[in-house]
Amino acid sequence: QVQLAESGGGLVQPGGTLRLSCAASGRNIFKIFAMAWYRQAPGKQRELVASMTAAGHIRYGDPVEGRFTISRDNAKKTVDLQMNMLELEDTAVYYCKMGVTTGTLPNLTSNDYWGQGTQVTVSS
Repeated sequence: QVQLAESGGGLVQPGGTLRLSCAASGRNIFKIFAMAWYRQAPGKQRELVASMTAAGHIRYGDPVEGRFTISRDNAKKTVDLQMNMLELEDTAVYYCKMGVTTGTLPNLTSNDYWGQGTQVTVSS
């Protein structure tokens, strides 16, 4: 079993800054091969915000390119999202996702796990 705990959401003014954090926990985590942040705004589909592979390859969604920064700490099993110059359109529930290999050798399996989501509201 893997659980993702998110923190850092809240209410900020346009132009403000928030830093989201997500930590994975579980007794049999063998490897985390990808970490990502998604968001879902009211009336819209869930969209990719940023992702980072274990090898360090990073992808950003177009609306946040240049404003958000994703980072990960493999030892701590965490992924952060630094959000700068927040806009009204950034208001959404932000979800952490990790691709995790679990189990003990030789019985391993890989699955995606999702956090419960954290609300980010940008309002003047």
